[in-house]
Amino acid sequence: MPDGTRPPRLTVDGLNAWYGPSHVLFGVSFDVAPGEVVTLLGRNGAGKTTTLRALMGMLPKRMGSILFDGVETIGLPGRRIARLGMGYVPEERGIFASLSVRENLFLPPEIAPGGASEEEIYGLFPNLRERRFSRGTQLSGGEQQMLAIGRIMRTGARFLLLDEPTEGLAPVIVEQIGRTIAALKAQGFTVILVEQNFRFAAAVADRHVVMETGRVVDTIPNDQIGASMGRLRGYLGI
Repeated sequence: MPDGTRPPRLTVDGLNAWYGPSHVLFGVSFDVAPGEVVTLLGRNGAGKTTTLRALMGMLPKRMGSILFDGVETIGLPGRRIARLGMGYVPEERGIFASLSVRENLFLPPEIAPGGASEEEIYGLFPNLRERRFSRGTQLSGGEQQMLAIGRIMRTGARFLLLDEPTEGLAPVIVEQIGRTIAALKAQGFTVILVEQNFRFAAAVADRHVVMETGRVVDTIPNDQIGASMGRLRGYLGI
């Protein structure tokens, strides 16, 4: 257990997964404590996004154990896992182009009480208030990312999987996403973050799980980043 006292919200043990006949995850194991922000780090093709998809039940074949809030989810479909309180924001964001910001926000069903209100979402992302009647095609990449995160927050999910939330965004928007993750952590959300921007990851995370070719090869607490930079450069090629 990361802090030695609280049981993890998520325990992944010996996770294997396949895309068709291709074996893509090999015995992945890690855990995440309540309220923790954990990043999955690694080069392209390391298995980070595949791990998120496996956690959400989006891969047809999985073996091993994924224990989420005490429930074994390895055999559950994605809709059941979502209703347990896990929310996924994919790299492509999944914004419906023909719908307005408000319509996108209210499209997913609530899965638990206590989700963020529309006003709370606009408080975090003032841009969305100004664009609330704009269609998805009219939003910038940063606004789409804000909408994708806000939409999941409204559902009541308290365990968030964020896939490359800063990819291709301007520095000012990256800073806003960072402030949002810090605010979510302060509110007790638990987050797994896939991120290529190592500086951003180091600014928001408690721990870093390093992956190579579908395997976990290291776990580094954020307060040990300085002492671990040598091997991190080797893993990440930075």
